[in-house]
Amino acid sequence: LNLREGDIMPNQRSAILGNQYRWNIPIPYELSVNLSMNYKGVILRAFEQFRLKSCIEFKPRTAEDISYISVESRDGCWSYIGHRVAGAQTLSIGDSCGIKAFIEHLFLHALGFLHEHTRYDRDDYVTINFKNIITGYESNFNKYSENLTTTQDTPYDYYSVMHYDKDALSNGNGSTIITKRPEFQNVIGQLLDMSEYDVIELNKLYKCSEYFPHCSFFSLNVVCSAADYGWQRVKSVSGISVTDHTYLGKEQKGVSFFMHFSTKGRNEGDAARMESKKMTPKRDCKVQCLQFYYYHSGNESDQLNIWIREYQNEADNRGTLRLMDQITEPPGNYWKLHHVPLNANKTFQVVFEARKGAGNSSGGFSLDDINISETECPHTWQIRNFEKVLKYSLPGTWMDSPFYYSSEGYRFQALLIVYQNYLSIYVGLVSGAYDDQLKWPCPWRQITFQMLDQNPHIQKRMSSEKSFTTDPTLASSYDSNYWDNPRNNGTRVVIGNETVYLGIFWGYEYAIMKEDLTKREFIKGGDIIFLFTMQGRFCAVPSEMEIINSLRLSSKYMMVIRVLQRSVRTVRVQPNFCVHPDIR
Repeated sequence: LNLREGDIMPNQRSAILGNQYRWNIPIPYELSVNLSMNYKGVILRAFEQFRLKSCIEFKPRTAEDISYISVESRDGCWSYIGHRVAGAQTLSIGDSCGIKAFIEHLFLHALGFLHEHTRYDRDDYVTINFKNIITGYESNFNKYSENLTTTQDTPYDYYSVMHYDKDALSNGNGSTIITKRPEFQNVIGQLLDMSEYDVIELNKLYKCSEYFPHCSFFSLNVVCSAADYGWQRVKSVSGISVTDHTYLGKEQKGVSFFMHFSTKGRNEGDAARMESKKMTPKRDCKVQCLQFYYYHSGNESDQLNIWIREYQNEADNRGTLRLMDQITEPPGNYWKLHHVPLNANKTFQVVFEARKGAGNSSGGFSLDDINISETECPHTWQIRNFEKVLKYSLPGTWMDSPFYYSSEGYRFQALLIVYQNYLSIYVGLVSGAYDDQLKWPCPWRQITFQMLDQNPHIQKRMSSEKSFTTDPTLASSYDSNYWDNPRNNGTRVVIGNETVYLGIFWGYEYAIMKEDLTKREFIKGGDIIFLFTMQGRFCAVPSEMEIINSLRLSSKYMMVIRVLQRSVRTVRVQPNFCVHPDIR
């Protein structure tokens, strides 16, 4: 294919100005049968990011939809710019581009975006070395004129997912793009996620204005609109070494606050509530996830209760309270990420209730960086003092996560291995309580692990994410199926007071390069956080992941580990580790 910019389909006009090139929302789409199961799952996860960060909604095509995006696996990875074709407008996701960020890149083209380095003002920010470009590909670096394109008044964005990397289309004689600010030379071309300004530009282009709320307590009128006496908006707490989470370990930009309820000197049963503003679910499948950080410095009997108040209709002024979660545990004295599935069907509020328990207390509960999204909640693995792990651990040091259950009942565990220059991540099935009720081998469930960008605002995050899908036909060299019941193909071990079977672990050897850990807020307060999901159904498209299709994962990037004879589960990170003899 003679594509003008590598991933842009040639067309008579290439400007993004003009409402005729905008799609009506929601945008119909159709996934071709020649896409692998894993690619289909990654596409749906990319759609989740568009829903999370904008008003862009995608829906499966119906017979009534004349114009739609036909997502296919053709030769190469490319898209038209904007809404150009009546009927089926092809977007190709070929080999090697089935990662979330690149799929976002292609769909942003379809939504009307050009490449960042072709902006009319690009010469103020980058230098193009035309002598280093492969002959015949120079047009990929041409600028578009100001009267044909728009930047929506956003600044030039080195972090844009639409920016070429420094060596794009190089003939081997050096970089093709040099940033005027050297610190961004290794930033351009990132494949994490849409950037903050990508999102701002998209929302301006499609006039998006309504989102689920975020609150870091710079003011009290954003999400936490009302608080009883007892909750206090503070910058610090006397006698406790707690500062706000928003700027934890960073240079503070202005004054920052968090909310605190002190249980010191109170009577047992004393409580205070803090309520969000009212929110109305927009998606047909009623799923919401509440995400927040809390700092517990009180007594282990103190409680943090999370309720929702759901309103039946506009005439209902009282609402009905439902308890969704309760946190009562020994104090941790550090900021801890927590997720709560809400699943409200009607207009609702979130209510945080802190309650004094029995016994003495010298602290209380603190809250910060609250986000609510219409997505399913992931499992959380927060590794404490990970900076020390990187500094003191020997290459080959491994640590394993707690056990998790998927929404269907499959039990699994993650394994992280620290090497000199990179991190490896693997996931394996574990025998569980529902094994006799599940399908085996585990069929076409997509497992995703995400290294969380701990930016306080969920719309501004650029997390590192990888996915793979369980193939029920995949057999190992041990003459067993990779995704069979661990009781059939696993290793029997005793962990604590429980006897379990650990299956075969599968994942990415070069999951994360250490040099990338500093590019975003992946480590904050010394901690790193991984999020895990195992999905067989997606909210918007319940049948997509159930279509049986072949899965091909490049052996260049994939590696299988069979975990043998593990009798101790390492869940608390210490400076010194045992190295597993089979994983040196």
